[in-house]
Amino acid sequence: MRWATRRHCHVDRAACAWLIRRFIDPDPAFLFVDDPDELPGDATPFDMRGVELGHHRGRCSFESFLAYYDLDEPALVDIGRIVHEADIGDDLYDAQEAPGLDAVIRGISLVSADDDELLAMTRPMFDGLYELLRRSHLHQGPEG
Repeated sequence: MRWATRRHCHVDRAACAWLIRRFIDPDPAFLFVDDPDELPGDATPFDMRGVELGHHRGRCSFESFLAYYDLDEPALVDIGRIVHEADIGDDLYDAQEAPGLDAVIRGISLVSADDDELLAMTRPMFDGLYELLRRSHLHQGPEG
């Protein structure tokens, strides 16, 4: 499947691309555009103004993906809160990891050649964050 988003990925787009590859589409093709008018008809747009998988009702795009695809695993919800704070910064959640995630992805964007490389470089970072949060939920009791 083809997925399209804006060029110059940052935290929300990088997180969405990771989520797509890990939980929605194991073999995605990502396209990066400067203008929504450049969207190919066969691509699913995300993290762009006016698209279904974008910012809605105070949610970042990652949270919109979680809602649309009914992904409610606690570790993913936690990542959604972290990405929300890193991207929107409205202090809705107490996501202490958000400033660090923001800084790391900004730094990676400075040394990556293009958006494909940025997504490749951030993929293991999101894999690790997911695994850490997943395991932390395993060790919590049912009252969490």
